[in-house]
Parts: sequence; C-alpha cells; structure tokens
Amino acid sequence: MAKTELAKILIESVKEIASISDHRPPMKTHCAHLSRRLKLLLPMLEEIRDCKNSLPEESMMKALLSLKESLLHAKDLLIYISQLSKIYLVLERDQVMVRFQKVTALLEQALSEIPYQSLEISDELQEQVELVLVQLRRSIGKGRGEKYDDELYKDLLSLYDGATDSEILRRVAEKLQLMTVTDLTEESLALLDMLSTSGGDDPGESFEKMMMLLKNIKDFVQTYNPNLEDVPLRSKPSLSKAQDEDQKNVPEDFRCPISHKLMSDPVIVSSGQTYDRECIKKWLDDGNSTCPKTQVKLTSDIVTPNYALRSLIAQWCESNGIEPPKRPNNPQPSSKASSSSSSSSFSPPSDEQLKIEALLCKLTSQRPEEQRSAAGEIRLLAKQNNHNRVVLAASGAIPLLVSLLTNSDDPRTQEHAVTSILNLSIFQENKGRIISTFGAVPGIVHVLKKGSMEARENAAATLFSLSVIDENKMTIGAAGAIPPLVNLLSEGSQRGKKDAGTALFNLCIFQGNKGKAVRAGLVPVLMRLLTEPEGRMVDEALAILAILSSHPEGKVVVGAADAVPFMVDFIRSGSPRNKENAAAVLVQLCSWDPQHLIEAEKLGVMGCLIEMAENGTDRGKRKAAQLLNRFSRFNEQQKQSGLGVEGQVSLI
Repeated sequence: MAKTELAKILIESVKEIASISDHRPPMKTHCAHLSRRLKLLLPMLEEIRDCKNSLPEESMMKALLSLKESLLHAKDLLIYISQLSKIYLVLERDQVMVRFQKVTALLEQALSEIPYQSLEISDELQEQVELVLVQLRRSIGKGRGEKYDDELYKDLLSLYDGATDSEILRRVAEKLQLMTVTDLTEESLALLDMLSTSGGDDPGESFEKMMMLLKNIKDFVQTYNPNLEDVPLRSKPSLSKAQDEDQKNVPEDFRCPISHKLMSDPVIVSSGQTYDRECIKKWLDDGNSTCPKTQVKLTSDIVTPNYALRSLIAQWCESNGIEPPKRPNNPQPSSKASSSSSSSSFSPPSDEQLKIEALLCKLTSQRPEEQRSAAGEIRLLAKQNNHNRVVLAASGAIPLLVSLLTNSDDPRTQEHAVTSILNLSIFQENKGRIISTFGAVPGIVHVLKKGSMEARENAAATLFSLSVIDENKMTIGAAGAIPPLVNLLSEGSQRGKKDAGTALFNLCIFQGNKGKAVRAGLVPVLMRLLTEPEGRMVDEALAILAILSSHPEGKVVVGAADAVPFMVDFIRSGSPRNKENAAAVLVQLCSWDPQHLIEAEKLGVMGCLIEMAENGTDRGKRKAAQLLNRFSRFNEQQKQSGLGVEGQVSLI
C-alpha cells in the first residue's frame, strides 16, 4: 500500500473515532480521553500524507499498518461501548475495562514502533506524539487502580439484588441519565440489542434482573411525575406537545446539562458552566458542592443570570416558531442561599449586576461617547479578575463587544472593544464561546487590518489567546488572520511585532496554517528580523522558521532565502534555544536538498555540531545527532563515485 494512501486511511480512522460522542458512564471519561489523545495524532499523519519523500523502510510501513489495525480496534470498542446498556456497563465495569486496557496497549505498542526520525517531522509534532505515548502508558499503568463511582456501583448492586429504596433509585436515575422517556427507551433497546446479539443463548438470570432493575427505575420516574412524556425528574413540561416534538432539535448549548431540556432561566455557576436555575437550585439544596458537569468544587453557591444565552434561546425559539419557555415568577432563594448572607444565589440583582447592565445598555447607545466610555470600563473590569470575566460574559457583553469591532467608526472604541475581548478570553471557558458562539474572529481580523496601532497589537494578542484551543487555530487561519499578522510583524511597533510573532507561532503549529503563512510572505519577514541590529525578534523568528521548514512549501521558500549561512552562525554562537531551532531548520533543509548539506559543511558546521551533540540541550543533542547522521549517510552514498561532502565542497 502506498504511503499517501495509508496516511489517508489513518487520518480517516482518527476522524471517525473523534466523531463518536455517545460516551456512557462509567467509561465516559476513559472514552473521551482516548478520543482526544488520538485526535492529537492528526497533524503527524497529515505531514506523512503531504511529505513528498518516500518511506522505504519496511519497519516504518509495518508500524503504520500496525497503527491502522489498532485504530480499527479502538473504533470498534468505542462503538461497542456507545451501544451498550448503561446498567450493564456499570455492573460489568471490570470486564469492559480489561478490553479497554487491551486496546490502549495495542495503540501504545503501534506508536512506540514508529521510527520517528525517518519521518523527519518537526520537534513540536514529535513532542506531541510523545505526549500521547506518555498518556497511553500512564493509562495502562493505572489499570485496575482507576477510580470508579463506587456509590453508583453499590447502588446498582443493591437494586440488582431487589432493593427498591426511592433515594437509591433517584441517585441511579440521575447518574445514569435515565430521567426521561427517551432515556429509558434507549436503555431498554440497548438491553434488548444485547439479548438479540447473544446468538439465541439463554440470557440467564442476570439479564432478567437488569430488565427488572430498569423497570423499577421507570416506575419510580413515572410515580414521581405521573404526567411524564419526555420530561426530566426535576422539571414540569413548559412546552406544548407539538413544541415538545421540537426538543430533539434544540442545540446542545441551549440544553441544561442536568435536565437535558431547553433552559428557561439559564444561570452561570462559579465553575463557568451554565444550568437552568431550577435544576442547579435543586442540586445545591440537596447538599452538593461540586459542578454537576465538571465535578470541580464550586468556590461559591452564587449564580449569575446568563443574559446572553437567554437572549440566544429566545431568538432561536422565535426563528423556529416555538414559544420560549416561561421563567418562574419571583424565584425563591434556595435553603442554602437563605441561610447564609454570603450566598445570594436567587436574590434580586446586586449593585454589581445593575452596574454591568447599565454598561451593556451604553454599548448599544447611538451616542459614540457612551459606547467608548462603556467599552473602556468593561475593558478595565475584565482585566481585574476571573469573577468579572464570568459575570460579564454571562450578562451578554461578548456579542455587544463583537458588534462594536465592525460597526463602530471610533478608533478608541474599537481598541477598547478588542481589548475587552482579549481580557475576557483569559477565562478558559470564554475562549470557545468567543469564537464558536459569537463568531468574533472576522471582527478581530477587521481591527487587525484597519484599527489603530494599539488596537492592532491587542487584536493580535487576542488571536494568540484564542488560538490556545486547537479547534480555534483552524477557524482563525480560515478567517484570513494570517496575512494581516504578517503585516504587523513586518511594520508594527516592537510590541506589535511581539504580539504578531507569538500569534503566528501558535497558529502555525496547526499543519493547515503553515502553507497559508508561507504564501502570505512570512519567510522573508522572518529572515529580515534575523538581521536586525537589536536582534529583539531573533528568538521568535527562529522558532517560527523551525515550524515552517517542516512544511513542503516552507522548505522550498526557506531554502531559497539563503538561510543556511544564518543557521550555521546561530549554531556556532547563538543561545541554547536558538541553536536548537537553527539546527531544526537545517535538519529539514538538508533532508530536502543535499546541496544544503554541502553548503553547511563548507561553512564549517561539523565542529559546531559535534560540540552541540556532546554539550547541548536535550533537543539540541537530538538535532545535532540527526544532522551528523545525515552527513554520514550522504558520504556513504557518494563513496562509489569517490566524491563525498568534502570532495563536493571543493567543487563549489
């Protein structure tokens, strides 16, 4: 099988695994982690696909074929787990875990057998693959020491043996998310599917008990809510039957993570997650102190209305002809809230909330000076602490700020708006929302192109902050952010160059952005920065060149830019980090065109590489060893003609 075809198959396999999202307890965390780890292999597989060099080594092809087989086993296992009964998964957790461990071991073995030096991938990608290997080995090492929800296991065993305690039934129904007709029907079908695939064998007493256990849960749910259709335990129907049919089309972000229903009164907790008010109120009243979704301990039981999400839900309902769910009138404080003066979870709006609402009103004003003033205040508030960032985002500040990026003609207002978004993005949960929910990237790119110098600098810093999330790297690159970042790197102030450089470095880690950066003229700008008298951008320029030179287009352009003499100079007298990156560039150039080997030898690089291989940093030693090995192989290839590197140098 050809290398390119094999790489395409591997990429498709990883994407199929990543698309499997129905991970069930108690294997939910394991499956999600495995899917995420395998997704990290995509950039390496894409480089293999795009690399024009052949992979002649039998060991390489054998390792990639082994990876293909192990990915197939991983996909089959995740599909198998997604179709199993939740009750069965808990009761037979050890048996399922053994199979999971075997698949993890197969993946680890396949990845360990790949000769990465033959791939000539960038250091960043090799380190990413090494991270995946470490995580897989750690997962295998934990083995049976993995933590389970022992309370859930004991509760199920109790019900399995005939117990009918209502509190146990409630805990099991909530933890297994068997709270609606749909949930219960799916679980029943999963059990029946297991029976049908047993080959007609007697299902035995265990299957009968699991079906009876499920019936007890269903009876409890229906007793608790006699009018149950597809309504969770904790909530009554707020939509008509016709509208309830549309529940299946509700966007996931609009559903409460507890009830899985369209939220009527979304509020945000201290972990940054949003829940329907009544559901989280019940959760807190039951004595829980963790975030239901993330299990992170809540630092406070104060909740903040998520005005932005409430508005989006109302817009969605209107556009789909659905009456918005009605909010409860005058929500009462929870018992926990009323017992403590520090907990104002369900009390009237605080002075802080009133102030923020006043600022948001000014953002929508027709008076430019009010917009400018409000954006400036929000900028300062968002800079102060995470609490402010959570409250501002929940109150609906982000879409209003995004609107100002393109709708305001005032340079200062634009600067305040983009800097506010930068400060809000410091809170991790806001990074994804800013891009995926509110579509901020085109507006940020607009400011990056048209704004004042300070606004452009802060726009670049914002893109860097948002690109920390891998999915955002692709979105930002596709939105045309790279050319204006290259312009800022070329013509900006010193701070602007720093901001643009860090943003470009982060974006170029994503394989698909490397070609965009090369075509945007980044390489000549980087080469010019290497020669600036002050040398303030040398570190950033070399680091980006090391990434770009791993791309097929990057090799050509960097090689044509007469980069070899500069790289040899940095290997000879640069800082340890610069020596590493210069050597990384040379490794890529010399693997692409032997003439670069000859040129580097002529410039006296051999002695420097020997010194670096003995006394350099760990990464520097690896790069020096790779180059020395390449020199050796090249000389061996030339022996028949009697002309090694030394001989060819004399002809130049």
